[in-house]
Amino acid sequence: MFELAKQFSFEAAHTLRRNVDAASSRRIHGHSYKAEVTVQGERDEHGMVLDLTHFARAVEAAREGLDHHFLDEVEGLGPATIENLSAWIWRIVEPTCPGLTRVAVWRESSGDRCTYFGPGEGA
Repeated sequence: MFELAKQFSFEAAHTLRRNVDAASSRRIHGHSYKAEVTVQGERDEHGMVLDLTHFARAVEAAREGLDHHFLDEVEGLGPATIENLSAWIWRIVEPTCPGLTRVAVWRESSGDRCTYFGPGEGA
């Protein structure tokens, strides 16, 4: 069994309704994010788990949908939490990346990280 991973970075702004630091979170502010998409599987007849060109294109589609965007306006994202970002990237990448096992999103500046393992049973 093999595991392939691809990382990317994106810059984005958003607002967030919350109970802690409510005033500053409701103002438009931005973050530098990193993400990693991981697939797992056996090699095919060409010796690849997933053609890296297909992998790169799928990951780039996710990056383009987020980089330098106002996340409040990204369709299907919902509140711009790292949890929702992880699930959104999964939904963009999954149709063309068989064997997708996890998507992680983090902000190095704050040390926050979320890893999404896909929809659960019956979800």
